Amino acid sequence: MHWKQVFSVAVVAGAALLAGCKPSYPPAKPIGQLNPQESRGYQVYQRACASCHYADHSGDLHGPSLYAMYDKKYLPSGAPANDARVSAAIMDGHGIMPGFGNQLSQQQLQDLLAYLHTL
Repeated sequence: MHWKQVFSVAVVAGAALLAGCKPSYPPAKPIGQLNPQESRGYQVYQRACASCHYADHSGDLHGPSLYAMYDKKYLPSGAPANDARVSAAIMDGHGIMPGFGNQLSQQQLQDLLAYLHTL
């Protein structure tokens, strides 16, 4: 085998291996096991977030998936994955995402954050 062929095979094999090396995240907490605050947050998610963001898998819908959001170091925007940054995005909006500051109470925001931590 010529060295160029060996190199080509190695590159293809390496790319295939790397494609399967996504981090593995634990499954989301089942809906039936949510505590009362998380359940209220799930309801907020259904009303305000589900039409644009998946919660149960990593694919994007209209916006990035929320699945395992807090298990990652950074949000898709590059901001740290913490409550302060997530709250700011929810309340003020980010990019094409509208802000929900006029639609959610502080309690609803806290409930939503509690639910997002279960994903």
